[in-house]
Amino acid sequence: MARVALDGVPAVDLAPRWGVPQCGVFRQLGSTLDAVHDLGAQGAAAGTTVIAEEQTAGRGRDGRTWHSPAGGVWLGMLLRPARVELGVMSVRVGLAVADAVDTLLGRLETRLKWPNDVLLAERKLAGILCEGRWQGEALQWLAVGVGANVRNPIPGAVARRAVALAEWLPAVRRIDLLDGLVPALARLTGAAGGGPRSPSTSVPRSRRATGCWDDSCARPPRAGRAASARTARCSSISERRPSRCARGMWSWHDTKSKSVAAQRHEGTSRRDVGP
Repeated sequence: MARVALDGVPAVDLAPRWGVPQCGVFRQLGSTLDAVHDLGAQGAAAGTTVIAEEQTAGRGRDGRTWHSPAGGVWLGMLLRPARVELGVMSVRVGLAVADAVDTLLGRLETRLKWPNDVLLAERKLAGILCEGRWQGEALQWLAVGVGANVRNPIPGAVARRAVALAEWLPAVRRIDLLDGLVPALARLTGAAGGGPRSPSTSVPRSRRATGCWDDSCARPPRAGRAASARTARCSSISERRPSRCARGMWSWHDTKSKSVAAQRHEGTSRRDVGP
C-alpha cells in the first residue's frame, strides 16, 4: 500500500515538521475526536495529532453530525493541561485558527462568532469542539477538534452561509494552513517542540525522535498574537459567554452520530469544553 501523504508531504515527516510527538494521517476516519480520545486513554503524549482526509461521523456541538469531505482540514489534537477553564480553551483555539488564516491572507479578515465559529466575510470558514475527560475532578486529557473548509466543496444549501478558503486563496493547500495551526495549538499547553513559526516562514525543524502512523503502516491505538488588534475585536471574552469569540467548525450533514468515546473509558466522565 502506498504511503499516505498530505498535499505531497509524507505523513512520516509531519510530526517533526510541526514539533509534535506523533501525527497520524488517514484517508478516512469516523471522527478524529474519537481517535484522540482512544489515544488519550492509551497514555499518548500531549500534542499527538490526528488528521483525516475525510470524516464519516464528524461532530460538532450538542452531538450534531457534520459532513467532512475531502479537501478540508479535519484535525484532532490531544492536550493534557493541568487544568482547563470551560469556554476559555475554545476561545484560544479559535484565535489560533483565525490567526493562521489571517497570516495566509496577509491581513486581518476573520471574526470569531459565539459559540464556536470562525467567520470569513461573515460566512463560516471553520469551527472548534473541545471535549474533556475527567476522573472525578481531575482532568485526564482534552481532545481539541478543528474543522476548516479549505478546498472542499461547499453544499449549495449552505453556500451563502459557508465559505472555503480557496475562494479567497485559489492556490491554498491544507498544509499551508496546518503549518501555522498545528504548532500554535500544541503551544497552548506547552506540547510543542520545534516546527515552523508561521505558514510563510521557513525555519529549522526539530529532528528529535518522533512517531507517525498512517493508513499504510498502522492504526491509531484503540482502547476500550492573539495580537492587540484581534484582542480588541474579542474584548468581551469571559468564561461564561465570550462575546463573538468561541468557535467551532464543522461541515454540514444530516446523519446522526453517537459519541461512544466516553463509554469506552470506565470511570472517566465526559464534559464538553465550551458553552
